[in-house]
This record gives sequence, structure tokens and C-alpha cells, in this order.
Amino acid sequence: MRETIISPIWRTVKKIFIFIICILSVAAGIWGYVKYKLISVENAVNKYFTTVSNIPEKHIVSEPFIANLSGSKNWMVSVKIKGDPKTYYYFKNAEGKIVLESYTLNGEEKVLNKIMN
Repeated sequence: MRETIISPIWRTVKKIFIFIICILSVAAGIWGYVKYKLISVENAVNKYFTTVSNIPEKHIVSEPFIANLSGSKNWMVSVKIKGDPKTYYYFKNAEGKIVLESYTLNGEEKVLNKIMN
């Protein structure tokens, strides 16, 4: 008699546990993908500045963010360079090239969409 009562309860608890594990796995996968995209774009932009532009890494302040734009423009990096009043916004296009999307100066935005490398 006791086995028949515990068995259905155990099966329900087991199903709930598996469901929670699945939800957590999906959430961790989504979070990991977003972090990967943000970090890869930030690293590519920082590499461009240090190798092509010859700006020391200590003079670069970058912050990756989600821009809520379509395609590769969704993953952007804002860059402030020490001594420069402009804030630059970069993304990595489908070909893997760094693109200067725009910059802001005194609250005014200038859109360029210029391929940098």
C-alpha cells in the first residue's frame, strides 16, 4: 500500500526536477551566447585599436552592449579614447570586419557606417 502512494509522488517530483533543469539549461545557453557575442565584438574592436590604430590599451575604455538593431548591428561596442571627447560605436559585420557605425560629440550623433579594416 505504501509503495503505491510514494511512487506517483516520486514520479511527479522527478518530472518537476527535470523540467527545472531543462529551463535552467536553456537560460544558461542563452546567457552564454549573449556573453560570447558581446565579448567577441569587444575583443575584435580592442584588437583593431591596438594593432591598426596603435592606441595603447590603457587609453581605451570600451563597453559592449545590445543595440536592439537588426543583424550584426545588434552587438555593438561603445569606445571612449583618453583625450578624445567623442564616443565611438562599433560593430563587427557578417564578413568579420570592424565597422564604425557612428560617434557622438556633445550629445549629437553622426552616423557613418564606415568599414575600418
